[in-house]
Amino acid sequence: MRRALGESGRGRRGVPLEPLDRARWRARQKKLSARERRWAQSCGFDAGSGQLCLVPDARGKLARVLAGVDVSSPPFALGALPALLPSGDYVLDNDLVSPGDAALGWALGAYRYTRYVASKKDPPRLLLPRAVLNEMAPLLDAITQVRDLINTPSEDLGPAQLCEAVRDAAREYRAEFKLFEGEVLKREFPTVHAVGRASAHTSRVAMLRWEKASDPLLAIVGKGVTFDSGGLDIKPADGMRWMKKDMGGAAHALALARLIMSANLPVRLLLVIPAVDNAISGDALKPGEVIRTRAGVTVEVDNTDAEGRLILCDALAACVEENPDLLIDFATLTGAARVALGPDLPALFANDDASANALLAASRAQHDPLWRLPLWHPYRTLLASHVADLVNTGTSRHAGAITAALYLERFVPPSTPWLHVDVYAWNEGDRPGRPRGGEAQSLRAFLAFLRQRYAR
Repeated sequence: MRRALGESGRGRRGVPLEPLDRARWRARQKKLSARERRWAQSCGFDAGSGQLCLVPDARGKLARVLAGVDVSSPPFALGALPALLPSGDYVLDNDLVSPGDAALGWALGAYRYTRYVASKKDPPRLLLPRAVLNEMAPLLDAITQVRDLINTPSEDLGPAQLCEAVRDAAREYRAEFKLFEGEVLKREFPTVHAVGRASAHTSRVAMLRWEKASDPLLAIVGKGVTFDSGGLDIKPADGMRWMKKDMGGAAHALALARLIMSANLPVRLLLVIPAVDNAISGDALKPGEVIRTRAGVTVEVDNTDAEGRLILCDALAACVEENPDLLIDFATLTGAARVALGPDLPALFANDDASANALLAASRAQHDPLWRLPLWHPYRTLLASHVADLVNTGTSRHAGAITAALYLERFVPPSTPWLHVDVYAWNEGDRPGRPRGGEAQSLRAFLAFLRQRYAR
């Protein structure tokens, strides 16, 4: 995405670009030359969202671009332009969209996943001051990594490759890295081992520590199911088609960890990524099995397609053992959250109102939406088991996102502030700044929230 941005100044000149809404357009028309007004009129331009008017000079060369934009969501105001404008350099020629929002929207709109197919053209470049580019670079890199990881098919992104991405981040930021696999994994993370034991791609847990001994501990967990067949409770074909994205929670957790380290926030960071392939073989996890989790809680497996909460509970337990100041987890966990909120609104669950309210305030300020759903404790009865401490999913289809969160809450003590995000991590179609495929959701909100919470 960074290829779509360049540094202004130093003799570089770009085509003036004017983002306009209808109010700004009414005032702007008076300052256009008669020729430019006639040209805009002949193009039918009235600054409606998505409209473009490419204004030529007297020799027919592109002299100016008038762009109708929707400023109700500033980060995406310019998101459509990289796909619509010809290659070349452009510079903002008014202040309707801030430089930071312009950089973000432009770069998000220019993103293309090119691992298996080359891009058809060089993206147009938006020239901006170096300070803006430096400020936005870590965020753009993080979002790019989220999208790239989610878009990568499971044959090229299994548990080993996902954990290697965590190792790469540890090398880059001089963090400690530890990998759990084999018999050590079976002993330390029994539910992770149980979920992935049927796969030829062995399960792993990646752990990253970025230590500052005097700082509060921030723990982040991400669900890393690199492909989800559903196990013996196998998914239908249409439900399995996009399950390469079931590691979207891990992609978000890793990206947020990278942003925290890049910003040098005053925290001790603990990142835990359980990585599995939920496959089917003669040794597959079976409905009715009982697993003794890392926390000592026994869980009856009602449905092998509710595997995400199984691998997360051991990862959460590992974090809780270290008494974190704040615990965050990301997971592509339930279809019920999508039924309730659709693809654009990640569901937020929290056991601490102050943390949840601060995060939601940051979400609104960043135009990076989240929607809080309740941890409705009367629904705990839906997770009752007659042979174990609890079951991984109840027989009722009601309140699926809530019961999944309640299952996870069982492994987090009330004294530990905890934020759980049930994220979709996917765009089902192309929209300005949001091309079809993997997507980063709530990252900007979390970064702003953590900057405020841990301000020096």
